Amino acid sequence: MADREAASEHTTVLYTPEQRRRRDASIWTLVQGILAPLQFVVFLVSLVLVLRYLSTGAGETLAIASVLLKTFLLYAIMITGSLWEKDVFGEYLFVDMFFWEDVVSMLVMLLHSWYVLAVIFGWYGPIGQSYIALAAYLAYIINAAQFLWKFRLARQGVARTSGVGGQSTPAAEGVS
Repeated sequence: MADREAASEHTTVLYTPEQRRRRDASIWTLVQGILAPLQFVVFLVSLVLVLRYLSTGAGETLAIASVLLKTFLLYAIMITGSLWEKDVFGEYLFVDMFFWEDVVSMLVMLLHSWYVLAVIFGWYGPIGQSYIALAAYLAYIINAAQFLWKFRLARQGVARTSGVGGQSTPAAEGVS
């Protein structure tokens, strides 16, 4: 039983030496390094503006514009992130090491897109739209935490588990 527990708790590294080389050489690594903190700053400002609008009724246009800007940056980071995954892992999305991050990213994209459609078509009114934005932001916070955790692991050089559902996969074995 101890052997089985030890086997299930083994560590693997996130990138192979070749993947690390491709990661470091990819222009998309730099782009992601710029877009991610920019998007986070826009998120914080937008969150304050949306909460201000919901609590006071003031600043509706500014709140809407801020969520639209956040959404634009999200689309940019998703597109460049998929190009980064292609450069590093040879697939645009859902590589083993980032599967769950990509799944939650799709939820984040869905919620932000729902917000944009609600604004364009006037669905739910400004208050309902603001609540959609807050739901999108909650999903974004979860997704950002996933990526920050993975970034931390990459800096340490290991991950506790790998693959879909935490199962070790051949593609993930030996990844640094």
